[in-house]
Formats: sequence, structure tokens, C-alpha cells
Amino acid sequence: MSEKIKPSKKIKPQTLKGFRDFLPAPMLVRERLMQTAREVYRSFGFTPIDTPALEYSEILLGKGGDETDKQLFRFQDQGDRDVAMRFDLTIPFARYAAAHLQELGTPFRRYHIGTVWRAEKPQKGRYREFVQCDFDTIGTKANAADIETLMVIHELLTRIGFDRFTIRVNNRMVLNGLLNRLGATDRAVAILRALDKLLKLGRDAVVAEMTQQAGVSAAQADEILRFAELKGDADSLLTEAERFVAGDAAGEEGIARLRELVSVCAAAGIPAERLAIDLSIARGLDYYTGTIYETFLGDLPGIGSVCSGGRYDNLAELFTSQPLPGVGASLGLDRLLAAMEELGFVDQIPSPAHVLIVVMSERLLTQYFRLARDLRAAGLAVEVFADNKPLGKQLQYADRKRIPWAVIAGDEEADRGRWQLKNLSSGEQRELATSELAGEILAGTRIAD
Repeated sequence: MSEKIKPSKKIKPQTLKGFRDFLPAPMLVRERLMQTAREVYRSFGFTPIDTPALEYSEILLGKGGDETDKQLFRFQDQGDRDVAMRFDLTIPFARYAAAHLQELGTPFRRYHIGTVWRAEKPQKGRYREFVQCDFDTIGTKANAADIETLMVIHELLTRIGFDRFTIRVNNRMVLNGLLNRLGATDRAVAILRALDKLLKLGRDAVVAEMTQQAGVSAAQADEILRFAELKGDADSLLTEAERFVAGDAAGEEGIARLRELVSVCAAAGIPAERLAIDLSIARGLDYYTGTIYETFLGDLPGIGSVCSGGRYDNLAELFTSQPLPGVGASLGLDRLLAAMEELGFVDQIPSPAHVLIVVMSERLLTQYFRLARDLRAAGLAVEVFADNKPLGKQLQYADRKRIPWAVIAGDEEADRGRWQLKNLSSGEQRELATSELAGEILAGTRIAD
């Protein structure tokens, strides 16, 4: 008598904390956003690249600061190599640029849409696995590249459909000029990390961190905060800020670059209400050296910046002796999607199909698939139902998938080259010849780009 085999224990189908599965409807929205980003980046002349998800740990360590090092997914692979998963797309780009410099030439403009990983605490709009949509220009220190970076951010948010947003801009040279004047340059990293938390933690907490962890005096901390809290229109604010850094060459150059940025953007038609000089912005990553950007949605300031970046003039120095100054920004896809969902901007449609061809007879499969091919050639997305189920069930399927059109024909109609075209929103139904179907559907369908 054979021994009875016990069924194996079922594995719970769960994801790790901070990681997610994506159902078709939200995935289609994500793909549309990524496609918009690609189109905008290409319209400015940026070209696509890709880099590995895994890098040698030494490539990534120490580039984003101590906190970022703690968030690395780092391990030894089967070859006992010390490796880590990329925490952003900028550091791998610096390594990539140094490795391929002779082939690329400079200036080089790239975009990169890819997944990154950080072992930080998950919260609304922030996950451990997420997608960044980056663009960068390397090989130039020209302020024109900094100005264009802001213009790309503006075009990107506008194309996605936002009207109320603000791109906040500062310059690390101005901040460093202030610290030079205060004699606190040697504590710049700790001071700027504390300052970057001003919006989140408030003045008192930032002053406490500066005095306790950065080791500055209360008077120095107060001076830094008074500078960071300057308000007003761009011209008056920069005039006031200039007094704080007077006599420091770097600080004065930073002010001049910001003035030029504001002037050129205004002349290029960027609305004044969408650009703000914000001297409190420091950006937490250590590698920024010049202009820095953070973009906030007018209706949801609490969700944080949805598109951030800045100038980094020394990032590639560990990989090559040739200077590779750069500037760029990154659209945080997942944070932006969280904001769009909260604002009701997302219309989640679970199928990309415009048309469902209903299967009424298996004898007609040839006609069904020929028609589907013709409609696709006209630019429509078409699904042929797999089974010969009752008409009502097939139309319920189309309704559940929010497919707007159904094409229906039995044996007699198909043999005559006639089809019933049903608008599933209005319920209207018309009989049309095969040659008329594509034009009629296209006339009543908004085809996504």
C-alpha cells in the first residue's frame, strides 16, 4: 500500500514591506506618466541610457551621506563581491559617464527612467522600491544648463496636467558663502542637512540640531535661519541675501547665477508664480554644489517635492581625473502618483483596448482576427474575446474593463461584410460595413499618445 502524500504547506502570497504589486489600471497610469517624461526629455534633446541595478558598494558608498549609506540594500553576491542596489540614478550615471567618456563626448545629455531601492521607513508616497525619471547634462558648468533644467521641470509638470505648482530654487554656492563668512565651512555638511529639515521640523528643532550636532553657536544658527527665512519677490530677496554673503566670491557668484536664472525664465515665459527663490532649500544629498531645485504642488504642499535635483560639479572625481560637472533633476514617479490620486487626477482604466470584438461563432475566427488586424493598423487597440460565451457576458466583460466599443457579428452578418458597432457608454448601436468601422471608432475615440 503506497504512502499517502501530504500536500505541501501553502505559501502566503505577500510582498515585502515597502514593496508593491501593481494591478493593470494603476500600471497603465504609471506607463502613461513615464511616456510623458520620455517625450518631454527627448523634446529637449536628451538621449536614453540604462545602468545595472547592482553596483559595487564602493561606487555608491559615501556619495549621498551617512543616512543614505544606512539605507543601502547591500550584500555579498555568490562571488563574495561587496555589492549594493542603486539608491538613485545619479551616482551610477557618474560612474557610467567616466567609463564611457570617450564614446559620449561632452556636453552629454541623458535621461534614465529606472527602479531604485532605499531601505527607509515606508510612508505615504515613499516606498523602498520606486521609479525615478532622471535627466542630466554633464560636461559643462554653464548657467544655461541650470536654467534649462528648470525649464524641463516646468514643461514636465505642465505636460502631465498640473497648473498650480512652484519650482523652488536655491544655490549651494550662496549657502556656502554664508557659512564661509560665519567661519563654519568645516561643518557645512551637518549644517545643511539640518537646514534641509526646516520645512518638516520647524525652526526650533533645526536650531537645536545645528548647535548640538553641527557644533555651531546659537548666534551662528540664528544667522543661518534668518538668512533662510528671507521672503519676498525674487529681486528684493536676492538683494537682501547678497548682504549676507557680501565679500565672499562663491556666494556672490551664486547670487548672480540665480539672478540670471530668474531673468531668463521670465523672458522665456515661465509664469512668475511658478518660480520662487527659497533660501531654506539645501537638499539632503552631499554631492550638490550649485543650483538646487524642489517642486511642490500648490494643492498638496505637505506631500513634499515631486521633482528635485541640482548641480553637482565633483561627483565623478572619484572615477576619472577629467572634470565632469553636471546638473539635472529627477521626477519621483511614485510620490507624484500618490499626489495625483489624492487630487483625483487619476482616471484608472483597467484595459488599454479601445475595441472588443465579440465572438459569436467559432467559424468566424478568421474574420474576427482579420478585422482586429485591420483596426490595429488604423491605430486602435483591439481585443478579441477568447471564448464563445453568451453576448451579455462578453459585453459585461467589456464594461468591467471600460472598453468603449464592441464589434458584433453573427454568421449571416459577417458573410455580408456587415458588423454591429455598439457604443458601450451610450448604448447606441449601428450596422456598418467593414471598411467603415475604423473611421467611425476613431471619430468617437480619444487615442492616447
